[in-house]
Amino acid sequence: MIQDPPEPTGIDAYKPIEIAERIEQAGVSKTRLTVTQLLTLSVLAGTFIALGAAFYTVTMTGVDSTSGPARLLGGAAFSLGLVLVVVAGAELFTGNVLMVMAWVDRRIPIVAMLRAWGIVYLGNFAGALGLALLVWASGTLTGEHGLLAAKIATAKTILPLDQAFVRGVLCNALVCLAVWLTFAARSVAGKILAILWPITAFVALGFEHSVANMYLIPVGMLAGAEIGVADFLESLIAVTLGNLLGGAGGVALTYWLAYGRRN
Repeated sequence: MIQDPPEPTGIDAYKPIEIAERIEQAGVSKTRLTVTQLLTLSVLAGTFIALGAAFYTVTMTGVDSTSGPARLLGGAAFSLGLVLVVVAGAELFTGNVLMVMAWVDRRIPIVAMLRAWGIVYLGNFAGALGLALLVWASGTLTGEHGLLAAKIATAKTILPLDQAFVRGVLCNALVCLAVWLTFAARSVAGKILAILWPITAFVALGFEHSVANMYLIPVGMLAGAEIGVADFLESLIAVTLGNLLGGAGGVALTYWLAYGRRN
């Protein structure tokens, strides 16, 4: 059998089979974090994604949101959130769905995985909601900016639940692919480039991200959108379930079948 030549410099991207192993190792490490560590890092991740969403909102203010180039720019702005999560270090629910690879390989118990997901989800919610309150208190939700925030929130909550679910599936397939690609990179610049295009794509395509919506809908409500709490939670649940399926089934299990199966 012909072997790949040795890597003399150590700067080439990790191979897919190596990425699978690194992601499984990361999944194991996450289950060993204390509640305090998980909660702290997840609040940070919720705040980071909310910062990306806030950047997206102001970027799209005053422009035609149906324009392809404008949506591309907005998606690039939103990428800030995952760049901060990956490079600065934080725990994001939608990315942690990849822990499924370690579970199906029997390297972590399902209880430990669900514990991590639950803590991270609540922490993400707290971080995103906290930033929404801070943005509102800052007085920047005025004029066109505030009107757009309210419009975005309204559009998300009137979306039929089946469509919200499917958009959640498609969104987290791209988010998990972005995370997968960051595990291939050996440098900060490589990680940022790996994040940029998949995240820009999901935003430009109009897909739905649960943690981003934990900021975008509450901040829209604070800006004056007439949305009930029940409508917000209903939409969030549909998108969250879609994110789970898109990340776990669309990416994690698919790559486990290709690279992660153990005897």
